[in-house]
Amino acid sequence: MRALHVRPRHCKRSGRTVARRTRELRDLPSLIESMPNLHILSPFFLALVVIGLFLASSLKIIYEYQRAVVFQLGRFLKVKGPGLIIVIPILQRMARMDLRTVVHEVPSQDVISHDNVSVKVDAVLYFRIVDPEKAFIQVADFFSATSKLAQTTLRAVLGKHDLDEMLSERSKINADIQAILEAQTEAWGIKVSVVEIRNIELTEDMVRAIAKQAEAERDRRAKVIHADAEFQAAQTLVNAAAILASAPGGMQLRYLQTLSEIGTEKNSTVIFPMPIDLIKPILQIIEKVADTH
Repeated sequence: MRALHVRPRHCKRSGRTVARRTRELRDLPSLIESMPNLHILSPFFLALVVIGLFLASSLKIIYEYQRAVVFQLGRFLKVKGPGLIIVIPILQRMARMDLRTVVHEVPSQDVISHDNVSVKVDAVLYFRIVDPEKAFIQVADFFSATSKLAQTTLRAVLGKHDLDEMLSERSKINADIQAILEAQTEAWGIKVSVVEIRNIELTEDMVRAIAKQAEAERDRRAKVIHADAEFQAAQTLVNAAAILASAPGGMQLRYLQTLSEIGTEKNSTVIFPMPIDLIKPILQIIEKVADTH
């Protein structure tokens, strides 16, 4: 009896796969020849990609509150913006400048006033860029430069004023500081809008001294007012006495009026009316004695 040799099914399938791959490799040269423009299109697409990347890196968006300071080969070119601008890579460089108002708190400064009073003063400074070219080229750090200038100006201006002037003429001092800062920062393209002194702090000893001074001033004013009132009252009495002395019967009428006022009050005082004619010689003797002295 003859033996049967059965070929495995997977071996048959592998043989067909190898044959198909062989035919594909054999047909590859003809496939390449059927695409004659492939070697021309590849550099074209590469150029398109390079141009696209170049344009993407060249386009910049500048917001309404910004300006772009553009340099070309190291030299200032122009200020651009707002909107969409083109900055050529490698050849040009751009710096963004913010034109919005900056609020800066000036650190507390130790100041000695003109009358040798030691105080601590802090302020608030409002400024903005009006010339982006100068703000970027003329000064390395316009924010730090403006802050340091405000500190030194604050000490210099307040040192020329007494403590009372610092407390009462703050608006005038603010205007003086602002004028000095504007004159200095104009070359940097900076506009100082507002300078406001916020706090003036005194030492405890100075606070007590000022309180004593204020109390003494109040006492002085009270005494002056009291003395002035007494002087006016005495002057009024002198005028009234002169009028009564010059008018015939004036003293008698005043005497009767006084008796009437006393009688209307509820009291236990007993009064014996006496004619003025009996008292008049005594008054005349008193006046003569006063004139001789």
